Amino acid sequence: MKKSRWLRLVVGLVAATALMQARQPGEPPKPGFNLFSKQQDIQLGQEASAEVRQKVTVIQNQFLQNYLQRVGKRLAAQPEAGDWPFNFTLVLDPGINAFALPGGPMYVDTGAIVAVNNEAQLAGVMAHEMSHVILRHGTNQVSKANLLRIPAALVGAVVGNGSLLGQLAQVGIGLGFSSVLLSYSREAESEADALGARIMSEAGYNPLELARFFEKIEGLAGSHTIQFLSDHPNPGNREKDIEAEVRTFSRRQYGYETGEFQRAKTEIAQLPKSAGNTLRGVAHSDPAAGRPSGQFQRFQGRSFSMVYAANWHVFGEANSDSVTIAPREGVVQSAKGSTQIGYGVIASYFLPDRKGEDLRSATGDLIRHLVATNPGMQNTGTGHTVHVEGIPGLVTILASNSALTGGPETDALLTMNRSDGVFYMVFIAPTSEFRNLEKVYDQIVQSVKFR
Repeated sequence: MKKSRWLRLVVGLVAATALMQARQPGEPPKPGFNLFSKQQDIQLGQEASAEVRQKVTVIQNQFLQNYLQRVGKRLAAQPEAGDWPFNFTLVLDPGINAFALPGGPMYVDTGAIVAVNNEAQLAGVMAHEMSHVILRHGTNQVSKANLLRIPAALVGAVVGNGSLLGQLAQVGIGLGFSSVLLSYSREAESEADALGARIMSEAGYNPLELARFFEKIEGLAGSHTIQFLSDHPNPGNREKDIEAEVRTFSRRQYGYETGEFQRAKTEIAQLPKSAGNTLRGVAHSDPAAGRPSGQFQRFQGRSFSMVYAANWHVFGEANSDSVTIAPREGVVQSAKGSTQIGYGVIASYFLPDRKGEDLRSATGDLIRHLVATNPGMQNTGTGHTVHVEGIPGLVTILASNSALTGGPETDALLTMNRSDGVFYMVFIAPTSEFRNLEKVYDQIVQSVKFR
């Protein structure tokens, strides 16, 4: 699945507040800091799962779905799995991938079953994904990155009795399909490997098969794009770490099998091929269709306001500290729900890695986060200084690949030091169209007012 670039940008800018000490083999991993309750994890996963089901093709083969449920339920019945309401769904996709949403909904690609050598390896993939749920990695990472926005969103969901996903989106946190909820740090991957191996062992599956599966797909990665490896970065010596973990387990008998693995492989081989992940809607369209009109309206956030083109749309809530404003023609959505902004402006706040940094150093921190979370983005090394309401700011020109045209994209980043952190704006457009927007973007910058 492709990653969301600009909504992910809003979600994932702030670094973790503290470094965790390295966990030793045999030491059970524990959930970390989290602003969400367990019940909110479950609610978030249910809402996200409803979106996922609109984007994927669920296999209409009862034997295959029942088979996946049997393997999953055996794993979920083990002591280390806790009492999360797991459910398991097989989807038509030749990619080698699987993912679990907070609270327990799991989706497994048909390509993952094709790729594994035996049922123990499939169980290992599923136990690994379950471990992300049990350790609450998705909401843990979002919590660390959005310390100020999440509490307001959680209150809004309760008071408004509405969608938790919707409330989070209103404060600029996009957590739909293909978001940060499904992309983990190396530390989280190491923890999920360790706990997944434990769950496998308890269920009677040889936990070393998880290491063998990773070894296999890493060998394939030289000639294939393995989505599982993109979403689940190798924490280091992955296979050796799993082997070290297994050596700490109590001796037990392995070899459990449902006896239905080979039939499942045969049934999948007879399925039609996936339709793939093509972009729909406005992808590769004429960017001129979204050019700003000559009229402007004012957006009022909590701590800032600015004007924007009257024919553009505000994606975010008034009186918030984060907003995306773009023409509908500039929003590109893939068949799997990955949303990218190809034309428009994003405004928000960033907390630098270190307190008290000067603007240039803080901007460097922000750019490193942007480049890390947006493949293909580069700092061109060009820019200039500006003043907005007498406050000094930096404009840095970044280059990327346009989701709108498929060609080059120019992203102008404005940063300013404020008491709430670094206020930033990203002005996005295909490079071929950027000159047509410079005057409008300058007008937006000069219209910014701080409370």
